[in-house]
Amino acid sequence: MYARKKLRTLIPGGFFYLEEERTKTRVSGYGYGDSIKLKDEYGNEWLGSASRSDDNSVMYRFRNGAGRTLSGVAEGVALTLRDERGSTWKGFVG
Repeated sequence: MYARKKLRTLIPGGFFYLEEERTKTRVSGYGYGDSIKLKDEYGNEWLGSASRSDDNSVMYRFRNGAGRTLSGVAEGVALTLRDERGSTWKGFVG
C-alpha cells in the first residue's frame, strides 16, 4: 500500500568521473549531499557538496587544498563544471 522512498534518490550524488577537456586531467570519487570526496590523478583531494534545485537539476561545488574550485550544474547523469580559470570539465555521475 505505502512504499518507502529511497534516501539515495532524494540526496544528489553517487560515483563521479570528470575529465578536463583541454589537458585530459581526470578526477573521480564518490559521495552524497554535503560530503563528496574526489581525488585527481596527481593525488589531490577535492571536497564538495551537491544541492538539488526546484527544476530537479543539481548544483555541484568542489574545492581542493590549494584553493582551486570547480562548480556547475548536472541534469540527470551528465555533469558540466567550470574551474576558476574558465576550463571546462565534463563527466558523469553514476
